[in-house]
Amino acid sequence: MAHHTFRRHELSLRRWLTSSEAAMIAVATIVGILAGLSTRAQNMVAHGLQQVLYGVGINRLSALTSIQHPWKLLALPLGGLVLMGFNRVIGRRHTSIDVVEANALHGGRVPASDSWIVCLQTLISNGFGASVGLEAAYTQAGGALASVIGKRLRLRREDMRNLVGAGAGAAIGAAFGAPLAGAFYGFEIVIGAYTPAAIAPVMAAALSARIVTRLLGGEGYLVAAGDVGRIATHDYVTFAILGVVMAIAGIGLMRLQTGLERFVQRWPLPALFRPVVGGLLLMPIAWISPQALSSGHGALRLELALHTDAQFLFTVFALKVLASVISLSFGFRGGLFFASLLLGSLLGPASALVVNGLVGFELIHPATAALVGMAALAVTVVGGPMTLSLLVLESTHDFALTGVVVMAVLCASSFARAHFGYSFSTWRLHLRGTSIRSARDQGWMNEITARRLMRRAPVTVADTITIAQLRHDVPLGSTSRVMLVAPDGQYRGIIITSEAFDPKLAPNTPANTITRLAEATFLPSDTLPTILEGFERLQVDDIAVVNEQGMILGVLTENYVRRRYAQELEKQQAYLFGEA
Repeated sequence: MAHHTFRRHELSLRRWLTSSEAAMIAVATIVGILAGLSTRAQNMVAHGLQQVLYGVGINRLSALTSIQHPWKLLALPLGGLVLMGFNRVIGRRHTSIDVVEANALHGGRVPASDSWIVCLQTLISNGFGASVGLEAAYTQAGGALASVIGKRLRLRREDMRNLVGAGAGAAIGAAFGAPLAGAFYGFEIVIGAYTPAAIAPVMAAALSARIVTRLLGGEGYLVAAGDVGRIATHDYVTFAILGVVMAIAGIGLMRLQTGLERFVQRWPLPALFRPVVGGLLLMPIAWISPQALSSGHGALRLELALHTDAQFLFTVFALKVLASVISLSFGFRGGLFFASLLLGSLLGPASALVVNGLVGFELIHPATAALVGMAALAVTVVGGPMTLSLLVLESTHDFALTGVVVMAVLCASSFARAHFGYSFSTWRLHLRGTSIRSARDQGWMNEITARRLMRRAPVTVADTITIAQLRHDVPLGSTSRVMLVAPDGQYRGIIITSEAFDPKLAPNTPANTITRLAEATFLPSDTLPTILEGFERLQVDDIAVVNEQGMILGVLTENYVRRRYAQELEKQQAYLFGEA
């Protein structure tokens, strides 16, 4: 009796959650609070490690101007050794499902085991000084907490995706002290669309996460850059060009990292030992410039506050690029979000100083170029034009500056989309063989398989039959096609019934002479994208579905497949606009 009562209450709760926007906002607020707590806790753990290992105080590791004792740099290979031990304990070089992949392909279901592994690997990497950001741990934890709650409440697919986006966005908003940027991170990068059903829950999560981190003493990673000068009309053109330059740099960064990682993978050195080698390679870079270590937001604070010469900026830029690609290629875990912000804030003013020197006057204000470059390079790596634009707005509170930032960010995003087509997260998924370009829900198409769509028990005849026998057994108008099968049950092709009644065919002609598509078949596990591509490529109306042994299971008709696709697409549109 108690069990039935519990089930009844659980069913009532689910109905309330799916029918009440206020209920989803309440759940999202709880997710935001948990994401804020998680972000603050991870930040404290990583900073605590850096305090113990490097002796940093209230500042960040990358804000140091020098490493006073060279032996402290041994923390880098030591971190590689700790990461190696951790990877050995989990028994494999773990490839996890992150929040983008989960939302794009798995309906927002983030495996809990994947999440704690990613978080621990990232904390070890960042805490010991590797040039990686904590955003991977932040978003993974926030999305995983949302997924756990969503699975417990048995939310619908779209509600689950929205909640995971809210959790990940809340984590970013808490980390940067920028709830609007965090919310749009959830929309653009994790959910893949601005949906009316998601606006209130995602915003509630981002705001609650920021409030929690402020109460716990957390502060945003960005600070205002001071006077960035007056925005002139020509600035829109010059910063649009700078946006394209940043896009080229961002694409180069992602390709460089991929190239080095593939080169390292060809080494005979076992994968478990690579982080140790990577730590050793990072030591001379860190000795030259500690700004290349960790996520880089400490160095970003200095860069936004100080005015340095172009040579120094280019030097730190090159060292940070080298440190980041070494860290990721040799097995340290983390992201490029924070690194891309620092790299843009270095390359932007460096480019401005070079241009100003060439023209002989200040054509581009270096402080403005730092913020524009920061947003433009980051949008190339991360994606999300509005996310980066709002990040600058919430950091500077300067609407005039935000206008040119939006221009540069849109130019960078458009250029990257046209000439590369991926963000860093989707690029890495692409290299693993997953063809997704955003977090837009594609998993529903992969759940519709040939087995679900096929028409079972098609009309079959022996492949030894003659045209006369076929006309007798399958009268004209009884079916549009028949399947030929061998004596052992193997599929031998399709015959269009009307073609068998062609007067030019002699009655004693073997029927297998007019068969078609003997080699074109689908497996029952083939998904809707594969099926649609097959019909488009072959330009036919019917294709057989066979098992791995070649036995006929059913037949797919193009009209029915496309009708089902249109129905499912309409259902997805209804979810998108909050009508379902």
